Amino acid sequence: MKKYFLCLLFSVMFFPFQSDAQENYPFVAETDPQALKSLDQWSDWKFGLLMHWGAYSVWGIVESWSLCPEDVGWTTRRNGNFENYYEYKKEYENLPMKFNPVKFNPERWAKAARAAGMKYMVFTTKHHDGFCMFDTKQTDYKITNPKYPFAGNPKADVTKSIFNAFRAEGLGVGAYFSKPDWHTEYYWWPYFPPKARSVNYEIAKYPERWQKYKDFTFNQIQELTQNYGKVDILWLDGGWVRPDSTIDEKVEWERGLPPGQDVDMGRIAKMARQNQPGIIVVDRWVPGPYENYHTPEQTIPEKPLPYPWESCMTLGDSWSYVPRDNFKPAEKILHNLVDIVSRGGNYLLNVAPGPDGEWDEGAYQKLKEIGAWMQINGNAIYNTRPLSPYVETQNLRFTQSKDGTSTYCFVMDNVTQIRIAAVGTKKVKQLSALGYNKKLGFKKEGRDLVVNLPSDWKSTIRVIRME
Repeated sequence: MKKYFLCLLFSVMFFPFQSDAQENYPFVAETDPQALKSLDQWSDWKFGLLMHWGAYSVWGIVESWSLCPEDVGWTTRRNGNFENYYEYKKEYENLPMKFNPVKFNPERWAKAARAAGMKYMVFTTKHHDGFCMFDTKQTDYKITNPKYPFAGNPKADVTKSIFNAFRAEGLGVGAYFSKPDWHTEYYWWPYFPPKARSVNYEIAKYPERWQKYKDFTFNQIQELTQNYGKVDILWLDGGWVRPDSTIDEKVEWERGLPPGQDVDMGRIAKMARQNQPGIIVVDRWVPGPYENYHTPEQTIPEKPLPYPWESCMTLGDSWSYVPRDNFKPAEKILHNLVDIVSRGGNYLLNVAPGPDGEWDEGAYQKLKEIGAWMQINGNAIYNTRPLSPYVETQNLRFTQSKDGTSTYCFVMDNVTQIRIAAVGTKKVKQLSALGYNKKLGFKKEGRDLVVNLPSDWKSTIRVIRME
């Protein structure tokens, strides 16, 4: 049962969109010059942090989804009065009364992220359950509500505290925001029971109510882009809220979506860029001009894609906090990073704070191990672009510096000799090992470069620079 539960947790947050990114995905390239400049900078960052945190952490459960009245594994209720939906919903929505993260220390998180080599962060300002981790004026269902225990803390507006802490460490800042909101009456109208994850009333019959929801969404995003300093990324989730024209009936999860769930992304994006010139807008999995980069999750594309992309993946088995989560080894995280970067993507790694406001100490340790490797080999990761053939049969990966002056070869296995065909037609003037001071022996054999790797060169992944 424990293994089954963890498998469910592994796939919950973005479950409807868990398909591999495709070359023929109908991606629409950005045209705004300032946004293009931001995207170029973002593509240099390579490695970022995603954090899921909310009142659901009190129960240590999957974020939001247990409120969804769909009979599927990832919505299973495991706490409170789970036999009665309405009683359960009442208990769930009362969790903020128990949410008092007195150990909240975003400065420690930011320092750990920077030391791990991360360059940006995306934080869940609001998930599908509608509980706001920022001081919105649109609802009282927020962490700063005076009736909730953490409201009196100087850092009660946790979004502001997190953004400030990460900016102070030189990291870019992203705001995760859920387009669907299962708490507000403008999305799930209490007159009707919720039927699924989508809006629970017919929008064509009640257009005034939907307009109020559009304004509600607009106003909250306006608050985030006006009142919280520089925001680099607006990361929107809940892709079932989308214009009818983008619904693809060939995609299983899109079939049967109720019509009319258009929140007017044109209006939102225009406002966001007036407040934050050049902000990257990521309307996840909704093809069009407001999906500045694509976001496959829990998966890595097999080869480079013809558009910007970012794999978002968990450190453990869950997006949100669960006790005793099963963290991946640092070596696995680094292998993922190299695979992603060598194929032209960014890696957004999720770490979930607990109900007390702290990370598990094991998460800090993993990031420390990752940082030790990044400190030596970061030049082969940052400001690089993919280089054909990306992957070689000897388990090699390649990147090249943005200016094209250096080529990097990642040796993923513990071997003593490699044959590099990727640079066979280039004249290699200089070859060096990152983090290893002795010279490497190499020779040309036809169009190949044969490199001997000394047995005393120890590293999780060894990196060779060719110039």
